[in-house]
Amino acid sequence: MTPFRERNPVVVGTLGLVLIVTALLGAFQLDRLADLTGRGYQAAFHDASGLVTGNEVRVAGVRVGKVTAVELARDGAPHVRVRFRVDDDSVRLGADTGATIRIKTVLGQKYLALAPAGPGRLREGGQIPLARTAAPFDVVQAVTGLADTLDRVDTDQLATAFTTLSETFADTPENVNASLVGLSRLSRTVAGRDAELRALLDRARQVTAVLATRDEEFRALVTDGEALLTEVSRRRDAIHKLLVGTDELATQLSGLVSDNRAQLAPALHKLREVVAVLQRNRDDLEKTIQRMGPFVTAFANVVGNGRWFDSYVSGLLQPYQPTGGR
Repeated sequence: MTPFRERNPVVVGTLGLVLIVTALLGAFQLDRLADLTGRGYQAAFHDASGLVTGNEVRVAGVRVGKVTAVELARDGAPHVRVRFRVDDDSVRLGADTGATIRIKTVLGQKYLALAPAGPGRLREGGQIPLARTAAPFDVVQAVTGLADTLDRVDTDQLATAFTTLSETFADTPENVNASLVGLSRLSRTVAGRDAELRALLDRARQVTAVLATRDEEFRALVTDGEALLTEVSRRRDAIHKLLVGTDELATQLSGLVSDNRAQLAPALHKLREVVAVLQRNRDDLEKTIQRMGPFVTAFANVVGNGRWFDSYVSGLLQPYQPTGGR
């Protein structure tokens, strides 16, 4: 076998570079490589309800995979087909498994919740039908619908109806009569506040519209925050080791200073004395340096030759005289 130091360094360097690039690509594409190992399934929904590619797939609140695609299915009645992957091999999806789109955060981020049920196993690539899927309750749509419905209510007719009802039951027992009087007063209050209620509903509609238009920005904000927290969690061990190492370094430095205090104190004292002497003679040193400038310049011009000095020292070595010769 050829020793390592006798091998061609170009070949060794090329192989090392290829291995490093391969490792980096594998690290950056690790999530995509995981797509090749999980089990793929489908689920049909009447409405995607804000579910997007990359959202989590959970079973009993535990993340077991992710959504890989959300697309419109065109076979039969229009519906949404959600493709997802399950990475946990211990999760068994029975033949009657159901799926629900649920709200993950208050800003509207969703996740796909699976409810394993039934005998056997759902075949890989199989689809959960519409009969066993459900979409979440959309708060924005509900508030908008409430505002539209209340906006169509005729408050004057409502007040008249409550008043007529109160007059009709005027001869009823006292407790019933008091309840109806209260309803009549409530209807008059509602009618008197009609403009304020309409303004309130208009503002609620505007707020929901703004939230709906900013949905992608809120989702991006939450996604970025989640990515940041995930990265911090991944680096937690490294940060912990860094803090522990810093604490140990501080301890060692403290011990070093304590052990060498007797040697360092005289040296620092002498150093302070030297600094004091230099400070007292600072003006003299500055004058010396200034006056040496012309001398150094003239000296360099006389003996200088490029980067060298030319000089001749006489009598440093005796000439060679052979013995026994002429």
